[in-house]
Amino acid sequence: MSPLAILGGTFDPVHFGHLRLAAEVRVALALDDVRLVPSADPPHRDPPHASAADRVAMLRLAVADYPGLSVDTREIARGGKSYTVDTLADLRAEIGGRSLLLLVGADAFQGFPAWRRWSALFELAHIVVVPRPGVELEHGLSADLKAVWRERRIDDPRLLRERTAGTIYVQPVTAQPISSSYIRSKVGAGAPSVEIAGLLPASVLTYIETNRLYRLVTHAD
Repeated sequence: MSPLAILGGTFDPVHFGHLRLAAEVRVALALDDVRLVPSADPPHRDPPHASAADRVAMLRLAVADYPGLSVDTREIARGGKSYTVDTLADLRAEIGGRSLLLLVGADAFQGFPAWRRWSALFELAHIVVVPRPGVELEHGLSADLKAVWRERRIDDPRLLRERTAGTIYVQPVTAQPISSSYIRSKVGAGAPSVEIAGLLPASVLTYIETNRLYRLVTHAD
């Protein structure tokens, strides 16, 4: 059985940056299943602008055109602050000895020491780091995280299948210079749909317009 991979976020709204990243990693690592996990209340950023129900609805529309991508709503069902370590522990209890991958951007990985029980993440899953343009990955690590990086870093993706958890693997993907905050600001400013259409699936844009989401939101967080 192939590893299970998850990609967390607020997905406020989901866009091609999220979807293409997940899809590219799925193909590159020959994964059957990549789950997008929307957070309920992210501990390290402002609360989402759209409701949980709206964000889940947009995700379900978006993944319909991406084989192997699905939506996992456990963090929303759990409520409260969405701590990744709790989600990984929950999944580990479900899947037993199956390999588990946590997909994170390079910037998020650099921030691991601020995450709740961050060192426990490596006992629960492999960490697949996706490089970001302009982010010097290793040079931006704290001393503690740099030590973990040097201890756990691997270059052979086969180890992601042979071991249940515990390694760090870097998986490059095509850069997608898209942000949810930019989309929200364009919608809030009343930009014509043609200016936004190439950033997210048409079904998601239609949902945003039909439900009048992100109106009057003109700032980036």
